[in-house]
Amino acid sequence: MRICTPALVIVCISVLLCLGGCDTKTEVAKRLESVPDLVAYWDFADENYLVAKGITSPTLRAEGDAMPTLIEEGPLSGRSLHFDGNDFLYIPYAETGALNVKSGSVTVVAWIKWDAVQSFIGGMWNEYADGGKRQYGLFVGLPHYNGAHQVCGHISKTGKPTPPFPYSIDYSASKQIVPQNEWCAVAFTYDGEYIRSYFNGEFEAREEELINHTKGFEGYPDGLRQVKNPYYFPDGIGDNGSDFTVGAVFVDNRIGNYFKGEIGGLAVYDRALSAEEVKYVSWWDKN
Repeated sequence: MRICTPALVIVCISVLLCLGGCDTKTEVAKRLESVPDLVAYWDFADENYLVAKGITSPTLRAEGDAMPTLIEEGPLSGRSLHFDGNDFLYIPYAETGALNVKSGSVTVVAWIKWDAVQSFIGGMWNEYADGGKRQYGLFVGLPHYNGAHQVCGHISKTGKPTPPFPYSIDYSASKQIVPQNEWCAVAFTYDGEYIRSYFNGEFEAREEELINHTKGFEGYPDGLRQVKNPYYFPDGIGDNGSDFTVGAVFVDNRIGNYFKGEIGGLAVYDRALSAEEVKYVSWWDKN
């Protein structure tokens, strides 16, 4: 009598499952779900494409008629949302649930085709209400403090600007430049001490440098020198009351930092993934 090995049993079960209807999740979606502490992700794969998948399932919504267009293109599910630079999506603060991370650490990963500068991708980041309700956010292109055309991960404890400067300076910025009109994976992690930015799953460190627009402020007559990747920020993440938004943020008493281009997927973990995990979940078949 032939004894089936465990590997053979797994293959047999897989074949039987396929005969009854194969799992239609893409390889990237499976990778996302296999890494622990996934809060929510969107791959825009089915008719309920605005409903998050994961341990929480809040629904993104548009403001009025400004709904991004669903198109048949993208690295996760073959679909993505096209943002025209005037639309965005949001989840009200009261419905954010586990997206309002309580662990003190976070990872945000997105797959984008970018066509603008200083763009917000996703997170809980409100720059104006009550002096600011910033929490965490993934940007592409924050030029004011040395992050132009780069992956930027923003974290705030207080929700307000970084003293003595007029804006929040507390973000990592990738060494790599993000190309326009080309699909790529962008991500940042925060472990309670350092923010790290990743491009296509790769982390590259930056040297200490003079930060633009910091000269002449109290305590910084010659400007501030920092390392932007990894960025040291031991203060933690505040629970400051921001909505979760995709494609834009509240800034200067209006919606701004609009994303223009395609977002083909977005995932949030309430943990800082390791470099190996970021590379693992960022991968997709580019052929």
